[in-house]
Amino acid sequence: MKKEAKTDLDALIVGAGVAGLFMLYRLRSRGFKARVYEAGGDVGGTWYWNRYPGARCDTESVQYSYQFSEELQQDWEWSERYASQPEILRYVEHVAERFDLRRDVVFNTRIVSAVFDEEASRWVVETDGGERISATFCVMATGCLSSPNFPAFEGLDGFDGPVFHTGLWPHEKVDFSGKRVGVIGTGSSAMQSIPIIAREADDVFVFQRTAHFAVPAHNGPINEERVREVKANYPQIRARAKRSATGFDQTFGEKEALKVSEEEREREFEKRWAHGGLPFLSAFTDLRYSEEANRMAGEFVRNKIREIVKDPETAELLCPTTVIGCKRLCVITEYFEAYNRPNVHLVDVSESPIERITPEGVVTGGRVYDIDMLILATGFDAMTGTLLRIDIRGRGGRTLQDKWKEGPRTYLGLMTAGFPNMFTITGPGSPSVLTNMQTSIDHHVEWIGACLVYLRENGMKSIEASMEAEDAWVAHNNEETAKTIRYKCTSWYLGANIPGKPRVFMPYIAGFDVYSKKCAQIVAAGYEGFRLIPRETDPVDTLVGHSGDS
Repeated sequence: MKKEAKTDLDALIVGAGVAGLFMLYRLRSRGFKARVYEAGGDVGGTWYWNRYPGARCDTESVQYSYQFSEELQQDWEWSERYASQPEILRYVEHVAERFDLRRDVVFNTRIVSAVFDEEASRWVVETDGGERISATFCVMATGCLSSPNFPAFEGLDGFDGPVFHTGLWPHEKVDFSGKRVGVIGTGSSAMQSIPIIAREADDVFVFQRTAHFAVPAHNGPINEERVREVKANYPQIRARAKRSATGFDQTFGEKEALKVSEEEREREFEKRWAHGGLPFLSAFTDLRYSEEANRMAGEFVRNKIREIVKDPETAELLCPTTVIGCKRLCVITEYFEAYNRPNVHLVDVSESPIERITPEGVVTGGRVYDIDMLILATGFDAMTGTLLRIDIRGRGGRTLQDKWKEGPRTYLGLMTAGFPNMFTITGPGSPSVLTNMQTSIDHHVEWIGACLVYLRENGMKSIEASMEAEDAWVAHNNEETAKTIRYKCTSWYLGANIPGKPRVFMPYIAGFDVYSKKCAQIVAAGYEGFRLIPRETDPVDTLVGHSGDS
């Protein structure tokens, strides 16, 4: 017989990262009894776990920050244009301390199950320590990239040396000096860490299956004048970010690449490259839609790689052949330059995949690469991985795993039909990973907070996405995705990096500006497409209809 729940909450929040802490702050400020449960030993989320060498944000520091407190915005000083993991973690820790958030966070505790009690209209949640908690609302702030992917390489457990995953990096420093290091994967974490590792290790063997597009960060100390300008204009900066497709305050090109001269096109690409960062993809309006325009942008980057990497054969292996933007665009510092070092060796495993791991090293193409240390830069089971590792059961005991067996289905990326009072911050079906995550997190937290106040003030005990609205949103998302070329490769946006995972383009692609306006319209229409049930025992509920264009 299961133990009764000892704790009653208005809201239980899973995850003490950037989203979970803000959700706690917002609900607490509005009079809700809320608590966070966190698997890690402290706050930070992705910045607590991802401590690999060179880890840093690909969003500029001044825009990767909370905006709920003007005093916090004015007081905090970022040291670099793109903040490193240690600095971001210090920032999150500062926020937790400043607003006394830790007192409502339970650390070193995983949520293993969440079951909706239909009679009580509450969630009964159980931890890995056996604690049972009852909560009216459950908010999943579990992050989009929080379940590391461990490929099933034969012999991995028998490797003689240490094995590290970039997403679960040790808290103590790893010494690479005098070591032969193998790195499997060439995504963002590999691109950031390889130049750092190469400075210490005797040899670095990089096992690349697919080359990735990357643009330079041009990182460095933040200019004091830039800081003064930002702090004086934060309201305008935030407002412009919210009106943009990417959630960034940035300059968007207004012309089509195919309708300007070659000289103007190259000049704009060069300008974006010199500026650095993700705005490169916003150089022209047709890069997401026209294969020819996209090819031109891709060829510009490929030519940059050919200029940087001295060995022509290595340079060509590093040149991606995919659509630029269909995989996550990486923001790098001296990654391509690292291949000019005599101790960095690129091993192409696209046609001769890794066969197995032996005690001595990695076997591919019939050759054993002897290494002392192995690093798995193999990414994550993105967006749905952490949610599906929890035994979540909604109405009728149906599991989320069963509901999403053919791919995630949500309404706005916020809720899924059949699972009342459960919200997902930056869930699948929302812009999330295609935007400035801080902008998307802020939007969802404020939306959820306002929703819970609305329910309380209007005597509602539960809210649930209707199946009709969910179906319409999924169809709309698929239609918007089909208009672009960003889904035309095997990326983690599609779940293609996880064997057996359904191939569904998970983020909402039409832009943050379009999405946030739609969310506002839905609220203005009385939570259109959601089923609201009053506190009375009367089984009759209120279903606000949904529009056909959603």
